[in-house]
Parts: sequence; C-alpha cells; structure tokens
Amino acid sequence: MSVTESTAAGKDAGSPRRDPTRRERIARAAITVVAERGVDKVTHRAVAAQAGVPLGSTTYHFSTLDDLLAVALQQAAQDNVVQLRQWAAELPANADLAAALTDLVLEFLGPERARTVVEHELYVAALHRPALQQASTEWDVALVELFTSYTDSVTGRMLSTVFCGLLLQGIVRDPIPPRDEVEAIFRRALRPVAEG
Repeated sequence: MSVTESTAAGKDAGSPRRDPTRRERIARAAITVVAERGVDKVTHRAVAAQAGVPLGSTTYHFSTLDDLLAVALQQAAQDNVVQLRQWAAELPANADLAAALTDLVLEFLGPERARTVVEHELYVAALHRPALQQASTEWDVALVELFTSYTDSVTGRMLSTVFCGLLLQGIVRDPIPPRDEVEAIFRRALRPVAEG
C-alpha cells in the first residue's frame, strides 16, 4: 500500500461514510433528546452527545435542526408502523377488532406511553415546521392503509383518526381513559351505518 493509499484509508476510517449506522443512530438520539427535553430543546450538540458522535457528524448528516427533526420523525413513524404491522400480523383472523384496538391504545398509553409522547410531540411539531409535514403525512397514510386492510377506505380513515385522537387525548389526560370508554368508541366507529 502506498503512502497516499494509507493516508486515504486513514481518512476514510474516521469519516461518517465508514459508519453506515451513524445517520440512524443520530436520528434515534434526536428522538431520545425530544423525549427528555422536548422538541424546542433539541440542538445538534445535545443530539451528538446522546449519540456519542462528534458534533460535526450531526451537522454533516443534518445541516439544519429541521432536517434532523424530520428524519427523527420519519424514524419514529417507521418504528411505529413496523410495530403496528407486527401487531396486525399477530392478530387472529377472527379477532374482535374493537377489543384489539382498545388493547393497542391502552398499551400505547400505558407501557409504551413515553414512546407515544415523543411520537406525538414530533408529529405536532409539523404545525410550525414545514420540513416535518411530509413525514407526518406519510405516517397518516401508513396508518390509514393499515386500518383499511381490516375495513373499507372510509372506515379505515376514521379508525386512524379515532386511534390518533385517543392517543393524543390520552397522553395529556390523567388518568388515561378507562377501557370501556375506549372500546365503546371503537365499537361505534366499526358499527355499520345501517345500524346507526
């Protein structure tokens, strides 16, 4: 190996391109910082410290905080959709959908509450940060598609809206809504219009 090749190899060894997981680690670190401090307290420095990377790595991958938050929101949405698809895959064919959705909401408001808070904080940040709007919209579409796979398109959209609304209300409400209340809402949403 020549001196030039050796020097180039040495430079590459420390470059962000040699660490293919760094960008994702930074995005996940941003999610953690949002959880601990809130969206308004996210800085490149705080995220770099959380990710255990040099400050320059965060600005290399994400030139603005909005870029960083958009990727964090995409990561949170992707994680959520993967979790929901896994839930759907494990749902028996003859499952009571209203009861299953109730269980899911209560899980997201109970054991998964911290994660639910972060996801919604990032989602709501899209109101004032246009860079986040596309990720929020893509998340909405994925949820509608998931719920539509069990119903029709209108009911799927309604279930997505009800699901998100219950989660948003539930994270700011103390105590969380009782099971019978949540299940009654899903039963009404799933009831055929003719039964009205």
